[in-house]
Amino acid sequence: MFESLFPHLKIDQLWAATGETLYMTALSGLATFVLGIVLGLALFLTARGGLFQNRAVYGAISILVNVFRSIPFIILIVLLIPFTKTLIGTILGANAALPALIVGAAPFYARLVEIGLREVDKGVIEASRSMGAKLSTLIFRVLLPESSPALVSGITVTLIALVSYSAMAGVIGAGGLGNLAYLEGFQRNHGDVTLVATVMILVIVFIIQFLGDVLTTRLDKR
Repeated sequence: MFESLFPHLKIDQLWAATGETLYMTALSGLATFVLGIVLGLALFLTARGGLFQNRAVYGAISILVNVFRSIPFIILIVLLIPFTKTLIGTILGANAALPALIVGAAPFYARLVEIGLREVDKGVIEASRSMGAKLSTLIFRVLLPESSPALVSGITVTLIALVSYSAMAGVIGAGGLGNLAYLEGFQRNHGDVTLVATVMILVIVFIIQFLGDVLTTRLDKR
């Protein structure tokens, strides 16, 4: 029955491509989460009214974030080819897609982190400062916990974007479901392969969104 509906689809190829997509999304998502929080905190702390208000530092980080956030991902991949080849040793495969995925997603998430931190009650921040809280205490005991629903919601959106980015990266040889849909589906005119690869991407997106919504709801104290 399955073979008659999808005559050109090989199950082992599908699972291998799905694994590569999950691999790219997970590793780049983890790096994006860390870098995004660091950049977001830097933006929040150095912004006007921040604890370390500094127009020059904020402006420099903001410009950097805006530039990389604005470059279309497919162009970013091409621009980073020399860097990727130097760092990874190749421009093909799942690992080769990681630099572009991280550089493309981290600035996007950094802005979401900054927005989330701005939603923290200033009274809570001032109360912590008046009690002599150190910067590390303020960050890890106040800012991040209080903004955790927004941070989780933001990383959920970013992970979904990364799934989409990984599919685009697959078109130029990064592997994953995008590569399967393009090479085995589109170029060989195998519509069944393209369809199944698309459905698998949708399933991954729906699962990420569901888990993100559940975690956000549990963290939201309101």
